[in-house]
Amino acid sequence: MIVEHLSLVDFRNYAAADVTLVPGPNVFLGRNGQGKTNLAEAIGYFATLGSHRVSQDAPMVRYGADAAFVRARLGYGERRIQLEAQLNRSGSNKARVNGSPVRTSELPRYAQVVLFAPEDLQIVRGDPSARRRFADQLLVQRAPRMSGVLGDYDRVLKQRTALLKSARARGMKADQLTTLDVWDDKLVSLGTEIIRARLRVADELAQPMRDAYEAIAGADHDPRLEWVLSVAGADPEEDASASTDEPLPGGVEALEASFRSALAAKRVQELDRGVTLVGPHRDDLLLRLRGLPVKGYASHGESWSTALSLRLASAQLLRDQLRLGDPIVILDDVFAELDADRRARLAGVVADFEQVIVTAAVDTDVPEPLRARTVRVEAGTIVMDADG
Repeated sequence: MIVEHLSLVDFRNYAAADVTLVPGPNVFLGRNGQGKTNLAEAIGYFATLGSHRVSQDAPMVRYGADAAFVRARLGYGERRIQLEAQLNRSGSNKARVNGSPVRTSELPRYAQVVLFAPEDLQIVRGDPSARRRFADQLLVQRAPRMSGVLGDYDRVLKQRTALLKSARARGMKADQLTTLDVWDDKLVSLGTEIIRARLRVADELAQPMRDAYEAIAGADHDPRLEWVLSVAGADPEEDASASTDEPLPGGVEALEASFRSALAAKRVQELDRGVTLVGPHRDDLLLRLRGLPVKGYASHGESWSTALSLRLASAQLLRDQLRLGDPIVILDDVFAELDADRRARLAGVVADFEQVIVTAAVDTDVPEPLRARTVRVEAGTIVMDADG
């Protein structure tokens, strides 16, 4: 899969922009703050329905505009598909595929993108929400229907938490709050589906992550990843070192039973605090090197290698699906953060993907194998295409 053409209207600092891309490496070159990353962000939106920099869509709409428009023509061999996303400052976004209206959640069916950026260091060094977000974006890319499941879970979670806060304000006891059982059923059903999907993807990431880490770092530090689950008794949101030796539930019914049991055990605490304390929104993806947590123990270089290996492993999983060909690999301002050895190793790993998009402020930061084509960016304008 490749992006053949990208068109923006009122997106970030672009009043309007049109960019033609080619198979293989493409470099967006320009000083910081000119709009290179905005181009990468626009392409990534089709795959994840979000930004790698902000949690809301409104900041992607140009100042003074009510909506931003992102259009991309994708090529899959001889096949061409035109995608369009309308990001509204207020109200629901809209989408089209080949000119026909579709639900926005349909867009990831057509676009697979793996984007690595400096912000990804937070996956290994940040709080659990960064790791949950990484996992959930990959879930949506692999199975777009999970976007709906995750959205439904968030809505149920908000309703249940609002009920807890209302009950706390009225001084209600646990045995008086029978209406909570209805929300528990929905939370358990949706939450179990999310937990199982996350466990599967972590298992499938394990070997590709080990391979990618060794390729980037040039050493085998035994990288591992595992989910720490609140339904199994842990609470990573409150204890950064939280873990549990409890065996993970096997099937759906066992996991649902553990979920319900954990909710019951936390019911009094939830009422006291007005917070839902059990569910996939409280879980964490624990990353280890040499048996120790990456967060708090790994060096800067090891942390970068771990974050890179997670993204590269994601690209490999998407590539192995073979439904749409290779995912588009985007390296947003990455090479400035890496030493020469890691730059060369990373370039060697990604060079054979169908399309690689690189953003950089300094052209010499980009390894030679990825310098095939350069587009220069200045103040929200494509000022020069090195290929004419």
